[in-house]
Formats: sequence, structure tokens, C-alpha cells
Amino acid sequence: MIYPADIDRSTADQTRLLLVEDDRETADMLAELFSSEGYDVDVAFDGQRGLHLALGRRHQVMVIDRMLPGIEGLDLVKRLRRVGVTTRVLVLSALGALDERVTGLDSGADDYLVKPFEVDELLARVRALHRRDLIDAEVLPLGDGQLDLRRREVRLADGTDVELSLREFGLLHALAEGPRIVHERAHLRERVFPDTSAESIVDTYVYYLRRKLGRDVVRTVRGRGYQLGAL
Repeated sequence: MIYPADIDRSTADQTRLLLVEDDRETADMLAELFSSEGYDVDVAFDGQRGLHLALGRRHQVMVIDRMLPGIEGLDLVKRLRRVGVTTRVLVLSALGALDERVTGLDSGADDYLVKPFEVDELLARVRALHRRDLIDAEVLPLGDGQLDLRRREVRLADGTDVELSLREFGLLHALAEGPRIVHERAHLRERVFPDTSAESIVDTYVYYLRRKLGRDVVRTVRGRGYQLGAL
């Protein structure tokens, strides 16, 4: 079980799992359980911290409790989906009625498990989500290269892979989904950086993308915003 620093230190060979659970005894038990199964576990005790970790690090699976302080679990899932986070999510909840389960899945969760649950079933469901993550690779064209939506990497025309942080990926994903659109800073800030009101953060991450991929990857449209450029 680890409580990480606020930096992205992910590596390709790790299976990282984010656990968001406000009951510390339950969180400790689940973190030890997942760790024993080989997962590198990040733990958050409230929805706001969960959002921060989800945006700052790469995870293969997320297990999110529904009744969370700060940001409610389903609202957390919705926010992650809005900014392009496609990581598989299992929601845990004591709310087990059919309409509650349907609401959870419609909010963007991939699975919904009612408390109390059997440990073996929980682990089996997490394994199933991880398998789906490995299978469902998707890409977007990016000039002569491509943006891998699962691995959150850019593959250049020469075959070189460039790893992106989650926020860098979110910004490039937003631009690549509408390559002919000029995206206003306010819109990009709202979509990619929902946990801050400072529009200057968009300029900061444009700088990071240009530093990694070349100045032409994002085009500045003066007085309007940004547009996808060329690799």
C-alpha cells in the first residue's frame, strides 16, 4: 500500500490501481488485499483527493466508493469521463437497488458491486476490468503519428513512443478529437482541468506538450485559443 507524492512516476510494467474509500479501516484492508494480488495501490480517502490522484497518475483500474466526502463517487466518475479518462472503474456501494445500480453504470462506471461483498468476487471483477483494459486499445490520428488512448502515449511516425502525463494526455486528446476546431482556453480549462479555475494552466500544459513533441504540435490562434497542429 502506498500514499504517493504528487508526481507521475508510472512505468509501463506496473499495474496501478486507485482506491478511493473514506472508511480508513476498509481502505487499509482493501489496499492490502489488492497489494497481495500484485497491484501497485494508490489510496485516497475523499473524492477531491481521488480526483487529484486520478488526474496526476496513470492507473489501469479504479475502485471507487460511492458515498465519499468532498466529491461523491458517481460525480467523481462523471468528472473523470468528461476529461477523457478511460480507466476501468468499479463502484462500491451499499445502495443496491436496481435503479441505483443503473444510475452508477450510466454515470460512467464499468461495474458496480454492492456492499457487503465477497472478497473473491471483488478480486474477480477487478481482474476482469484489467483484462478489458488490456484488450480495448484505441488510437486517434495525430498528423503522421497517433495518440494511443489506452496507454496515453504518442507514437511518432518513426515508431518512437512518447509517454504523456494524464493532464498532458487530456489536453492533447481534447485537441485531437476536434482537429479543425479552435478551442477556447476556457473550454479546455473546464474540460481538462476541472479542479482549477486558472485558465493559465492551459498555457502551461501547451508548453509541456511542445517541449515533448515539438513546437508545431499545438498551434496558437491569437485571440481565440489553440488548435491541433502537426508532429
